[in-house]
Amino acid sequence: MVDTAGVTDGPALPAAQGAVFLSYASEDAPAAERICSALRAAGIEVWFDRSELRGGDAWDGAIRRQIKQCVLFIPIISANAHARAEGYFRLEWKLATDRSHLIAPDKPFLVPVAIDATPQSGERIPDRFRELQWTRLPGGETPPAFVARVRGLLGAGALAAPSGAGSGAGEAAHWQRPAAARGRPLRMLIWACTLVIVVPVLGYYGFMLWERQSHAAPSAGTVPPPGGADPIPEKSIAVLPLVDMSEKKDQEYFSDGLAEELLDLLAQVPDLRVPARTSSFYFKGRSDDVATIARKLRVAHVLEGSVRRSGNRIRVTAQLIRADNGYHMWSKTYDRDVKDVFQVQDEIANAVVTALKAQLLSGQPLTNRHRTDNTEAFNDYLMGRKLRELDTPDSNRQALESFQRAAALDPNYAAAYSGIADAEWRIADQSTAEPAAYQRSLAAAEHAIRLAPDLPEGYWARGNLRMDYYYDWKGAEADFQKALELDASEVQVLRDYALLQAARGRTAQAIELFHRILAVDPLSTQGGRQLVLLLLDEGQMAEAKKITQRYLETMPTPWTGPELAAEVAMAEGRFADALADYQRARHGTALIGSAMAQYSLGRAAESQAALDELTGRYSATLAYQIAQVHAWRGERDQAFDWLERAYRQRDGGLVHVPHDRYFTSLRDTPRFRALLQKLNLLT
Repeated sequence: MVDTAGVTDGPALPAAQGAVFLSYASEDAPAAERICSALRAAGIEVWFDRSELRGGDAWDGAIRRQIKQCVLFIPIISANAHARAEGYFRLEWKLATDRSHLIAPDKPFLVPVAIDATPQSGERIPDRFRELQWTRLPGGETPPAFVARVRGLLGAGALAAPSGAGSGAGEAAHWQRPAAARGRPLRMLIWACTLVIVVPVLGYYGFMLWERQSHAAPSAGTVPPPGGADPIPEKSIAVLPLVDMSEKKDQEYFSDGLAEELLDLLAQVPDLRVPARTSSFYFKGRSDDVATIARKLRVAHVLEGSVRRSGNRIRVTAQLIRADNGYHMWSKTYDRDVKDVFQVQDEIANAVVTALKAQLLSGQPLTNRHRTDNTEAFNDYLMGRKLRELDTPDSNRQALESFQRAAALDPNYAAAYSGIADAEWRIADQSTAEPAAYQRSLAAAEHAIRLAPDLPEGYWARGNLRMDYYYDWKGAEADFQKALELDASEVQVLRDYALLQAARGRTAQAIELFHRILAVDPLSTQGGRQLVLLLLDEGQMAEAKKITQRYLETMPTPWTGPELAAEVAMAEGRFADALADYQRARHGTALIGSAMAQYSLGRAAESQAALDELTGRYSATLAYQIAQVHAWRGERDQAFDWLERAYRQRDGGLVHVPHDRYFTSLRDTPRFRALLQKLNLLT
C-alpha cells in the first residue's frame, strides 16, 4: 500500500503555483486528512489524496514530479512513522531532503509537523528534519495560526485560484477540489458555498498577516500577549540549546556551549531582552513548541538550530523564528572548519541583531569575549563549563582538569583561568576545605583579570572568594560592581551581589536584585530559591508563596518546588506538609528538613535519627545547615559549635547568618555578636 500521494491527475498536470505536499505513514491518514482539510479550507492547494494514484498511473514518477514541483513539503512525523523501518513515505522524505539542499537556505521548503510527542532526536528521523523547528499538531488538529503560517510561507502564490477567487463558486470549487472527488455534485456544492464565504475572509486576514510577516521585524515595540498580561517586548529573544547532530551524539557539550556563547553575545545588546541560560535550557529535550516556550519565557522570538561536528569540520544551522505565528525571519547553514567557530557565532549574533533591528551600544559588531586562537583550548573550556554545570564533587574536579588543559594550550586564555578559579573554590567548598585551594583560586582569578580586564568572569570569581572565604565585603562589592558594569545581565554576578547586600543588612536592595534575576532568568533555580528564603526571613509570606507556586508549576528541577514548598510550610507551622515536601527533596535537604519537621511533630527519635545521618554523612559540607537544625530544636550551644565549625571550614552558608530566621533565637547573645565580628559584619 502506498503511504502517501498527491491529488493531481498525473503527468499531464501543470506545475502548481503554490502547492503543499503532505507526506505521512499510512497509519497516520486520519491526522493527515485533518491537516489537509484545514489547509484546503483556507484555499491552499494540497497534494494528498491517495485515491489519485490509480492503477494505470506511473505513480512513482508522479510523486517524484510532485515533490520536485511543490512549494512546501510537510512531513508528518509520529511514533508510527518512527517505528516504520520501511515505507514509501521514507522515499518521499529522501526526495524532499535531497531537493532542500538545492534550495537557498533563506527560502522555506521543509515544514516538519509532529502529531504526537515523538522526540526531535529520534534516530529514524532524517537529520535535515531534526535541524528544523517542528510544529506540534496533536492528532492533526490544525489551529488557524498554523494555516496562517503556511500561507505566509507560500506568499502571494499560496492560492492557485485567480485573484478574484471569491467571485464565483464554480471557479473556487474547480481549483481546490481533489480529482477523486469529481462526480460528487452535492458535496462540491457544499464546498463551493463554504468557500464563497470562508475564503475571502481568510484570504483577507491571511494576506494582512503575510504583509506583516514579509518585513523582518514589526514596527510595534511590543507584542500584546493573551489574557491582558504585560506586553512582551518586541526586542526579545530566547536562545534554545542547539541540537547535537553529530554521528555519535557525543558533542552535546560543544553544541550546548555554542548556544550559550550565542546567548552571551546577544545579551550584550542593550535594548534586547535575552532570558539567561537556566531558563532557555530548561526546555532541552522537552516537547514544548516554539509558541509555548516563548510564552513561558516572555519573548517575541526564538533562535534555534543544530550543530554537526565531524573531525575538524562543523555544520551550524540557525533559525530565527517569530513566536506568535511561527514565521522564519532568518535562517542560514554554515559549513566551516572548526577553527572558524567564533566567526560563525559572531555572524549569527549580528544577523539576529540586524533582523530584530536592535541597537548596539558602540555601533560595532558583536564579538565573542571567550575567543581564543587555539580551538582545542576552546573545546576544553566548553567541556569544563558543561562539567561545572553538574556541580558534583567529581564533575567539578573533572571541570578543573578541563580548564587547566585549556590554559595549558593557551596560556593567555583568560576565560580558562576564570574557570579554574571557580572550580578550585567550589571543590574546596564542597569537599576538601583546603586553604591552599582557595589561594589557588584567588591567584587564578587575579591572573584572569590581568589577562582580560574587560571580562566580567574574573571579577566575579574574585568577588565570590572575597565574600565567602576572606569576608572582605567591600572588596567583594567592588568586584561585583565592576563585573556588572561590564555585563549588567550576568545572573551569577547578580545573585552573589544580592547575597552580599542581604548579608550587610540591605535586604530591600537584595530582594530587588533577585527580582531582577528572575526578569532575566525566569526559571532560575538558585535565584528563585534564594529569593523565597530571603522573603521568608523578612516575613513577606504572600510573595514567597506566590513565587513558590510558580516553581511548583514550572519545575525547573524536580526538587526546586518541593524544597521551597517545604520552607513555606515550616514558616507557617504546617510541619506535616513540610515533612511530606522534604521527602521529595534532595537527600541532604531531606535529612535537614526531616530532622526539624519531625522534632516539631513531637517525634524526637525520628528527628534524632535524621540528624545523626545528616551529621555522619555531611559534616564536612553542611556544617551551617546542621547548626540550623540544632537552633530549631532549641539546642543553642550545639548550634554555636556547628556555626564555629562552619566558620573554620569557610562554609558558604555563613553569608546568610545575619538574616537567617532559623537563628532568630541566637541573635541577642554574645556568641552571635562574636561570630558576626569574625565575619566582619558588625558595623
